[in-house]
Amino acid sequence: MAILDLTRLPRFTALALLAALSLPAAAPADAETAIHFTLDRKIDGPAAPFLLAIDQGYFKAEGLDVTIDAAGAPEPISRLAAGNYDMGVADLNTLIKFRDANPATPIKALFIVFDKPPYAIIARKSRGISTPKDLEGRRLGVASADGAFAQWPIFAKVNGLAAAKVKIETVGLPVRVPMLAAGEVDAITGCSFTSYVDLKDGGVPADDLVVLAMADYGVELYGDAIMAAPKFAAEKPEAARAFLRAYLKALKDTVRDPARAVAAVLRRNDAAKKDVELERLQLAIRNNIVTPAVKANGYGGIDPARFAAAINQLALAYPFKAKDKAADAFDPSFLPGAEER
Repeated sequence: MAILDLTRLPRFTALALLAALSLPAAAPADAETAIHFTLDRKIDGPAAPFLLAIDQGYFKAEGLDVTIDAAGAPEPISRLAAGNYDMGVADLNTLIKFRDANPATPIKALFIVFDKPPYAIIARKSRGISTPKDLEGRRLGVASADGAFAQWPIFAKVNGLAAAKVKIETVGLPVRVPMLAAGEVDAITGCSFTSYVDLKDGGVPADDLVVLAMADYGVELYGDAIMAAPKFAAEKPEAARAFLRAYLKALKDTVRDPARAVAAVLRRNDAAKKDVELERLQLAIRNNIVTPAVKANGYGGIDPARFAAAINQLALAYPFKAKDKAADAFDPSFLPGAEER
């Protein structure tokens, strides 16, 4: 092998060559950006688009190495606040309240997943409940940590309910559905596609169940949104945008073919039943994801007037410290272009 004699090179050329040889090796041009992502739920049907984006290689095509962990609400926001996760999905209303209480941790929502939230009252028709007013004089099973119960004051107010006439029974999350199935309460607060499907799967006849979706009874709130930790959004904004582009592709695939998409769930949850998770996913698509507003305006965004009304409704149940800053919880600048959505 020939040996390069630096003494025979011009002085500046030799110095430049020595400097180049002393530099560390450059990182590969195709190095992927790692994103640690948290769900706000167990791995079930409505989580399918996030998992499908991995299986279809959409994240990888955007130069991302995404890992996804399950969680329970409100864990995702705490995980993002602690800096343990880069991005996640969680309830937008919970985020608004968190930001109001913790202004030094400005986590932002970047993409609306549930244009209509799945908050609902799930009741037994055999107990004479078919409208919100029918809840007066009935026993309502609630869990203090339940997102739907957090919106109960709003639901009661906009529907003219005499809330004092509703017998609230605080129970644990795991026993809420079994108590309704056993007739120990007349109705429960919960997630429409979770509680309803679980009750059916547990043997309660579908024709004895009524789902009073809060979004159908005057509650203007949005639901789940994709969020980013402040540090990650500030330092890697293009990676956050790339994540949303990949997710959007998988979401469209999921809407087109839910049965194929739910396979991504079954591969990761051995206890999941295909028919149960497929029904859960189909309900979420029909009632929460592909709404009339989404059909008209595309996925992911918000309507400013509706968002303002939603914040006003939140104030019925939550004493804001700085209500005027609540709208800052959503940042539309990360959204894919309107033509993609």
